[in-house]
Amino acid sequence: MSSVRPLFVVAGIGNGTGTGAATARLFAKSGYRVALISRGPEHLNKLAAELNQAGGEVAATFPLKDYTPASIKSAFASLKSHWPSSPLRVALFNAGYGIWKPFLDITEDEVRESIDTNIVAAFAFARAVLLEFTKLELETASEGGAAGDARKRGTLIFTGATAAIRGNTLTSAFAASKFGIRALSQSLAKEFGKQNIHVAHSIIDGNILTDRSKSHRNDASWEANQDARLDPDAIAKSYLHLVKQDSSAWTWEIDLRPAHEKW
Repeated sequence: MSSVRPLFVVAGIGNGTGTGAATARLFAKSGYRVALISRGPEHLNKLAAELNQAGGEVAATFPLKDYTPASIKSAFASLKSHWPSSPLRVALFNAGYGIWKPFLDITEDEVRESIDTNIVAAFAFARAVLLEFTKLELETASEGGAAGDARKRGTLIFTGATAAIRGNTLTSAFAASKFGIRALSQSLAKEFGKQNIHVAHSIIDGNILTDRSKSHRNDASWEANQDARLDPDAIAKSYLHLVKQDSSAWTWEIDLRPAHEKW
């Protein structure tokens, strides 16, 4: 392993049992340093301690009070200062805010929170990432990361949802913002692909197995049936696959669902 470890940054890890945390674990195992950006310092610190115990000083936390552009910009300044010699090669925007209510029951504050988290914060995160990517030369295998000779400067991934491609009852505010993040990712993919920067969007079409989903469903058969729910570790593997893709065959959008999901 080279002494130069590339950097992976993820925004949004929840309580450490979902997609963001699973992806952080996999990238740490794959030779990356891991920068964790999220609200909730308790869960951040717990995940960082787990990663560092397993693989040395590979993870650091950058807690946010909120997902405002100013907070995100400050977090990126801190992580660059923390690891000045590690090139940022992979970034995952996994933060989100969901609201499922009848349209006439949704408040102005809930609409604003959905837009601020799912769109405005995504813009700020993407800007910070792309400013770093555009400074880099093409990644080489000597950096020790997963991309190797895939001829890219970096990979930016957005976690989306079914609501990014179709609205439904109770999803008006959620779908509107998820449509926005999908449009953002497509626009960035077209603009920055010319600079060998890979931008991808993932549609998560189904329920993910997390502590929260298990407590809400309280359904042992659903939890045990691997064909009925999404596994965060499996999602992470798909994200790593995107990073490894050669520039002659890039994916902009993937949709991930369990085998028994209705779609």
